[in-house]
Amino acid sequence: MSAALAHVRDWVFDLDNTLYPAPALYDLIGERMTAYIARTAGVDHDEALVLRERYFHMYGATVVGLRNHHAIDAHDFMAYVHDVPYDVLERDRELARLIGDLPGRKIVFTNGGGGHAERTLEHLGLSRVIDAVFDLEDAGFAPKPERIAYERLNAVCGIDPRAAVFVEDTLRNLEPAHELGFTTALVGSVHPDPRPAYVHHWAHDVKALLRGLQ
Repeated sequence: MSAALAHVRDWVFDLDNTLYPAPALYDLIGERMTAYIARTAGVDHDEALVLRERYFHMYGATVVGLRNHHAIDAHDFMAYVHDVPYDVLERDRELARLIGDLPGRKIVFTNGGGGHAERTLEHLGLSRVIDAVFDLEDAGFAPKPERIAYERLNAVCGIDPRAAVFVEDTLRNLEPAHELGFTTALVGSVHPDPRPAYVHHWAHDVKALLRGLQ
């Protein structure tokens, strides 16, 4: 492990598009989101799709906008939209080994819910190497990048961010983590130039990141 990270006790990972490429599963979940919005908000498919994207960009999670503007049952929404076949995912033995070799705890921090993280980790073969899941429902429906979501994560999981790494594919979700003291890592194709001061590490994917830290 890199000497610069010898102090790390907790590794916090985003889930979708961080631990796995999400498009196949996201398409299935997205279809159910759009159908749910159309039914509960009383709009057609196209307007439901517009609302879905608008609320995601406004709040960080579509469900928050639906709860704020349409008084939907957020738990019911999360359960419904994540009721999809997870067998589109494949086990990733290399990633399981790389995560398992990290010293300290490994925690998934996601804006998903309704059992999504647990089923995803099971199908990826990562359940045994992840010690805890903290999802949107655990955060009281305060999504990343709201600062309170990170504060609730730290309180519930007993994380000292000064001794933790936070790995994400979404740039805006890293800034609050940095402000709280996390070492931050951005993964994915987005590579801002110049790199913001709140991004300490960057790699094309999480496996490349972890290989580079060995």
